Amino acid sequence: MTAARPRTRPASAPSPDPTADQATKDAMSNATTVSPAHSASTASTLITNIAALVTNDPSLGDGSPLGLVQDAAVVIEGDRIAWTGDHSKAPATDNRVDAGGRAVVPGFVDSHSHLVFAGDRTQEFNARMSGRPYSAGGIRTTVAATRAASDEELEANVTRYLAEALRQGTTTMETKSGYGLTVEDEARALRIAAAHTDEVTFLGAHIVSPDHAEDPAAYVALVTGEMLDACAPHARWIDVFCERGAFDGDQARAILTAGKARGLHPRIHANQLSYGPGVQLAVELDAASADHCTHLTDEDVDALAHSDTVATLLPGAEFSTRAQWPDARRLLDAGATVALSTDCNPGSSFTSSVPFCVALAVRDMGMTPDEAVWSATAGGAAALRRTDIGRLTPGAYADLALLDAPSHVHLAYRPGVPLVSGVWRRGERVV
Repeated sequence: MTAARPRTRPASAPSPDPTADQATKDAMSNATTVSPAHSASTASTLITNIAALVTNDPSLGDGSPLGLVQDAAVVIEGDRIAWTGDHSKAPATDNRVDAGGRAVVPGFVDSHSHLVFAGDRTQEFNARMSGRPYSAGGIRTTVAATRAASDEELEANVTRYLAEALRQGTTTMETKSGYGLTVEDEARALRIAAAHTDEVTFLGAHIVSPDHAEDPAAYVALVTGEMLDACAPHARWIDVFCERGAFDGDQARAILTAGKARGLHPRIHANQLSYGPGVQLAVELDAASADHCTHLTDEDVDALAHSDTVATLLPGAEFSTRAQWPDARRLLDAGATVALSTDCNPGSSFTSSVPFCVALAVRDMGMTPDEAVWSATAGGAAALRRTDIGRLTPGAYADLALLDAPSHVHLAYRPGVPLVSGVWRRGERVV
């Protein structure tokens, strides 16, 4: 587990709203003196009889990066964690939940998804898995369906997949635009996404719009001009697919630099299909994450290991395309911070299940179960530059999942089994 250690620099990055950091600091400073009746207006809840609690705080429990506490308990006050520790030392609370000797982990942080779309690409997937050629338009097929869909249809899809992910323990989910590729359609995608998640990414640079197929430079100008103006108010992040057939390094730099000038922080689809400049550009621009990271040179790995840019791995894409697996072991051994995410999208990774991705990462990417769980929680938080999620320590949001198993290892040990039996988000039980 030495390679999966939390990195200090991402942990110090800002939270998404200006009041969150101070609220977290205030809560943490009071954590050691919280009384059973901390606030007359805030009910407290004790979850006790936890067989194994993953806190992601190495100062707790077994001292590992997971900060694993055996025979544990958690106290929730309002929307925050107020106390964690040995169940026999838990303070009195207003409410009590018996975990029944099951494990508790932080809510999964899914830092890469594409949920604003219409239609599906079943025929494409079936052909690919059957070894048959398929000549339909891939992303362009989804673009056409998304443009034709109503706002209500798109919003219904977003809420459906967010709810599906929540039932599987995901309490924070980033999502992107990228299936509109016009000023109006990209802006409406972001408006719809922003109504349901704080982590919204402008991906007008997913591919060159079919409307500009003969003039990519004109499309880059649109993305960095009128489209950015319309989309920036609805997003926190800007992303670009830096790949052959999409956007080259110079185009990607221009797009991300323009986004930074409008207050959007970069993240990059990098080195998914081939070796390229994406990872180096991510590090150069202090991108929060370089996503996919399948084809890496030694220089790419070294750059990630010595930066604050998280390598976000998306095993659902490799599973659904029978592509080469990312080498998580190589990144972890070099000291890079790794996140795991679903890449939920209708073309190359139509899954919302982080537990499934944890199992794939352990089976096929060289990760240990501990490393995979850390990467799906604290790693995802680092990829979003958040310190208030992905961990279960005083001051963090009370986002957690109760597993119908005695250990977090069962997430990989029992692949495909719906182990999440309870979910709390911001202190409220939602599953």
